[in-house]
Amino acid sequence: MIRTRRICVTAVAVLAALAGSPGPAQAEQPHEAGLFSAKDDHPLPPGWRIGGERGARELVWRAAKAVPMGDARVEFRTGDRLLGVPKPARDGRTFRLALGETRPEQLSDLQVTAAGRRLDAAADDTHRSGPHVPRVPEKARTQVPANGVDPGRPGAYRTVTGKYDLAPVRLPGFDTPVEMTAEVVAPKGATGSRPLALFLHGRHDTCYKPGSEDDVTGDWPCADGYKPIPSHLGYLRDQQLLASQGYVTVSISANGINAQDWQAEDAGAQARSSLVRQHLAHWADWTARRSSAPAPRSSTPAVVREAAKADLSRVLLVGHSRGGEGVNRAAMDSLYPPPAAEDGYRGPVRWKVRGTVLVGPTIFGRNPVADVPSVTLLPGCDGDVSDLQGEDFVDGTRGIGRGTALHSAVYMVGANHNYFNSEWTPGEAVAPARDDFTIDPEEPDPVCTPGTATRLTAAQQHKAGATYIAAAARLFVAGDDRVRPLLDGSGRRAPSADPARVLTHAVGARRSGGFLPDGGVEVTGARLCSAVDPDPAVACLDPETPGSSPHFASWETEQETGRSAVDLKWSAPGSAARITPAEPLSLRGSQKLALRVFVPPNTTGTTFDVSLTDSSDRRVTLGSVRMDGLPGSARTASYWAQELRVPLTAANRAGLDLRRVTSLELTPRSPSGRAWLMDVWGWAPGTPAVRAAVLPRVDVGRTTVEEGDSGTRTYRIPVEISGHGSGQVRVYVLDPESGRAENRLVTVRPGSDAIDVPVEVRGDTVYGYDMEHDIAVEAVHHAVVGKHRGGITVANDDPEPVVTLSPVADRVTEGEALTWRLSVDAPAAVDIWQPVRVLPVTEGAELSTRDVDPRWLAEWSGEVPDPERPLSDASLWAWLNIPPGTTAVDFVVPTVRDEVVEPAESMRLAMTDNNAEPLPGGPVLTGTVLDTP
Repeated sequence: MIRTRRICVTAVAVLAALAGSPGPAQAEQPHEAGLFSAKDDHPLPPGWRIGGERGARELVWRAAKAVPMGDARVEFRTGDRLLGVPKPARDGRTFRLALGETRPEQLSDLQVTAAGRRLDAAADDTHRSGPHVPRVPEKARTQVPANGVDPGRPGAYRTVTGKYDLAPVRLPGFDTPVEMTAEVVAPKGATGSRPLALFLHGRHDTCYKPGSEDDVTGDWPCADGYKPIPSHLGYLRDQQLLASQGYVTVSISANGINAQDWQAEDAGAQARSSLVRQHLAHWADWTARRSSAPAPRSSTPAVVREAAKADLSRVLLVGHSRGGEGVNRAAMDSLYPPPAAEDGYRGPVRWKVRGTVLVGPTIFGRNPVADVPSVTLLPGCDGDVSDLQGEDFVDGTRGIGRGTALHSAVYMVGANHNYFNSEWTPGEAVAPARDDFTIDPEEPDPVCTPGTATRLTAAQQHKAGATYIAAAARLFVAGDDRVRPLLDGSGRRAPSADPARVLTHAVGARRSGGFLPDGGVEVTGARLCSAVDPDPAVACLDPETPGSSPHFASWETEQETGRSAVDLKWSAPGSAARITPAEPLSLRGSQKLALRVFVPPNTTGTTFDVSLTDSSDRRVTLGSVRMDGLPGSARTASYWAQELRVPLTAANRAGLDLRRVTSLELTPRSPSGRAWLMDVWGWAPGTPAVRAAVLPRVDVGRTTVEEGDSGTRTYRIPVEISGHGSGQVRVYVLDPESGRAENRLVTVRPGSDAIDVPVEVRGDTVYGYDMEHDIAVEAVHHAVVGKHRGGITVANDDPEPVVTLSPVADRVTEGEALTWRLSVDAPAAVDIWQPVRVLPVTEGAELSTRDVDPRWLAEWSGEVPDPERPLSDASLWAWLNIPPGTTAVDFVVPTVRDEVVEPAESMRLAMTDNNAEPLPGGPVLTGTVLDTP
């Protein structure tokens, strides 16, 4: 018999107010004293508990208030390790994660995060801005030169606006059909065929109650009395600008996906791709009809008939947040078809995606399409996808495809996440809306609080966003190279975007060579660091550093291989850092050397000399570069690389062999400082034609198997390798118990079994939990990855033990302990958790808070004896744990002796469900305490 304290307790705050009512007024409101784990003296944080239906153990967190429906993925973590992605409840406050074999003692340093932002606690010191207000460098106050062409200026075309609403479509894995609704803005009276720009909004609330201030839901379809939130109408100004310039534009609604993507392992990326391609297929049909014999008027929407004819060979996809990841997947699926079983569109590809614009995007799959040009807008005050993980749409393309597609990152200081969509903007939206960058009045953020010099208004932000979307359209679709300097790190501005401060960097296009820290380089005078590693001595940025870097956003594992940078730190000028690649690089044909470097936010005047050495040991100093840090705070991702360029004139003049460059040196000239080098390229102007490489595609599936009663069986994680050619991917094998990962580099070819991960399953007749054996895959070289994560789910097929509660000592004298025993009819292989609750007595006197040991009361309920009150008012709801291999645990209530003459007193105890309601038909046990004789 186990009598040690293997009990976990949480208290329900509202019980204290119920005074005799049968249960909590609202489900799942744990007392702030929190939950105690199975390990003594290690309470879980406030708001956490362990629960589960029918013994399927779950880690449950309930927020103090509803968590707004956003694009960043809510994640449970223990420190830096990802536990998993919880499922949200309809109340918007409760999140549940199946724990599988994770033991309670492994649940240390629990955190709820979304894109690196803590949701489960008030901002601590590492997330507060502090009293320091960053000084905006003088360079930031001085406008950079204007570009010769401003894409933000409206064109000469008149426009037509209208909607279409087609029959909903069914998408794999979603129970409810998804709407086919869209808003069209197009040139009117334009001759010839016009390029098509398709917009896809991100994840947001789906329904609202008219007239309410905050009554929104994530339902689909909307309940009676509620209306759909028209998120797809939030880009009308962007559409109108493009339409005036000659583009047919369509913005599609995805509320049906937003309401259901919580159950999709890829967070809805494949579903969004399918929806985009469904719409493109209709546009291809409508265009074909207009090119042939006249079709019946009813077969083509009126607005499409009235608009200019769309040219499906010139398509731009624009996606906001999860919509960004969705259009990226659509571009991928248009080039490299996905597995048919998981695809919601199986027709021919009758369009060509010329480029994508990704606004504050997610990239959970870390799978950018290297051979489709892209522009990624990174909002400096993003309060939703706050780690700016979309930077990987640039960084993650290096070495994947041909390298000729331009991939641009556009960092917009002072922009938040929501204001790029007017239907997510307070004062403009028809439904309740908010500023996603929440402000603590007691700790105003020096960069992002509205009214500061660096924060943009909603109108300023939206106008700047529209300008850079138009720039991408003009470069990728219209082929106008004159707008390239706005996007490729050349340091030009679009006056239409003023007063926004916008910085850019890029990879691809006519860049060559490439000093890449990921490529096996040798570094002296500096440190080669890892983007993601739990060891501060290895990681590029110490986890305790206020603020964060988009280049180092975390992914599926707490440690990653192959993502590196060069960390320079100096206390005196003149000490050079040298980077030597494994093989000499060719910079032939380049005009300048382009470096992507970042320094700490709010710093000024960091200066380096830049030198190259060739294979003949000829060394030439090219010149110097100077940079200032971005405006930043502890809540912003401002450790972001700026593009610095130095001419190769001196190298040519000195006869340096640019065909065989062997090393790069950076020599600090500032007295002290720190900087991080992401990469260095040879640069030349121009935008070359892009042709997609022939690549293999990897998709990871999921198979569910039963464990069986005996024997051992081996299963293999399902992986489909399609496409053409060969490439390399990195496979992370995730341990289901520790969450840690081992990785290996794998060469993949279509139809092969190169990714062979066996899972051994041992059968038994002992009850346990389901267990997931997962892998995560990312592309490394000449490959693409669709569905990046999957595995084998081993389902428990043994009956859950029957749990009973019985008295051990239920009639005692004061000073002794009341004891009940929670038992199971057979031992299990896992912890069995069962909550019990102290209920009001129905007859006679009830034990009070002064009748039990005050330390016991404080430990279990977080309360104190005074003022004296019935014990059932002390919010006692205890989760009892029967450990693996055992059959019982005792629940002990120590009473205290007093000198007061009083009648017999009692307490009542019952097993409950996860909402603290007594189980129907279950016994309610009474314990009685007699006065001392």
